[in-house]
Amino acid sequence: MSSNPSPLADRTAALLLKGYTWLPGLVRRYGTPLRTRLAGRPTVALRGPEAVRFVYDERHVVRGPALPEPVLSTLFGKGAVHTLDGEAHRVRKAMFLSLLTDPRQVADLTEQVADAWERAVPGWAERDEIVLFDEVAAVLAEGVCRWAGVPLRDDEVGPLARDLVAMVDGFATGGPRHWRARRARARREFWAAGVVEEVRDDALAPPEGSALEVIARHRDADGLPLEPRVAGVELLNVLRPTVAVTWFVSFAGHLLHHRPDVRDRLWTDDAAYLAAFVHELRRFYPFAPLIGGQAPAEVSYGGERIPEGGLVLLDLFGQNHDEELWGDPYVFRPERFLERPVERDELVPQGGGDPARGHRCPGEAITIALLEALTLRLARLEHRVPDQDLRISLHRMPARPRSGIRISVTGT
Repeated sequence: MSSNPSPLADRTAALLLKGYTWLPGLVRRYGTPLRTRLAGRPTVALRGPEAVRFVYDERHVVRGPALPEPVLSTLFGKGAVHTLDGEAHRVRKAMFLSLLTDPRQVADLTEQVADAWERAVPGWAERDEIVLFDEVAAVLAEGVCRWAGVPLRDDEVGPLARDLVAMVDGFATGGPRHWRARRARARREFWAAGVVEEVRDDALAPPEGSALEVIARHRDADGLPLEPRVAGVELLNVLRPTVAVTWFVSFAGHLLHHRPDVRDRLWTDDAAYLAAFVHELRRFYPFAPLIGGQAPAEVSYGGERIPEGGLVLLDLFGQNHDEELWGDPYVFRPERFLERPVERDELVPQGGGDPARGHRCPGEAITIALLEALTLRLARLEHRVPDQDLRISLHRMPARPRSGIRISVTGT
């Protein structure tokens, strides 16, 4: 490793200003492990499959204590599974795994979302143009609520979708987006807690095994049911990440517009190519820039000492664009996933490690299934893309096409 930047210089402002380019830029200049400082705390940044395994080992790094309050008050919610470690985390995480990794549940959710898409398309064709980002968010919100057993009137779909999008859109910034996210979080936690209480009071009977029923009846490691607000938080932690797939679908729209050759290939009913496209989409486009945790005791990695309480960052965006792993990382080439098997801890758009034992996102299988279903439908949707600002700024977290992808649907 080359000499580090000054370990005394706090780089929080640089992260917020430079976004996705901040940590890859430092790693490109200084290598890893890289010592820096964030929020006044000593920080070590890592990258690579071996680093993924290190970070997702609770003997080295724990996640709960490292989550900053602004993230809890927007993205995850206070008391969420993300704030837990050890046995408490494993028991709560098992609840999510039962819902989000069961192939039958994945297939049922995908079917509900696909049905919502099919119902929406005729209405899109009647309008001069739609904003793909907004319409996909509504499709996902409607589909996941039907699947989860959450009652939702037609006029409630749009407001819920906007609130769930706001929670994701404002967690990594200040200003209006952040305060919009906080308001959306508070509003929806109150709503979700009320839905949970209706189930417990037998005023609402969701289907057995549905997300709402499982979360409302769940007992934690202490044998007690979740406090209604926390149960509402966890219900949102099923709904919100599903609606966050909106980002990837808008990226698919961006890519298909710029690469008609890829769109033509998707028409051929080649399941292997579709799967490779989805993996490449998740690798190529910016989603999570990094994840962080805290050292529970003094540890070391690659000869770099990490003090107890020090922050540890894993450079997700940088790893997904690492030349040593991908060869030509800034070329969109789905074929790379057909040429060789990719190891679990190489591709990390939603984190790494084993979801059953660590903090890796348990909804990754759902993300992939939904992207396969919606990408195929988007590729086959007859539409045109008018002139607009399609730039994607890597300084904005989370990144998204500036226009939201405006399209005119010309056929159903």
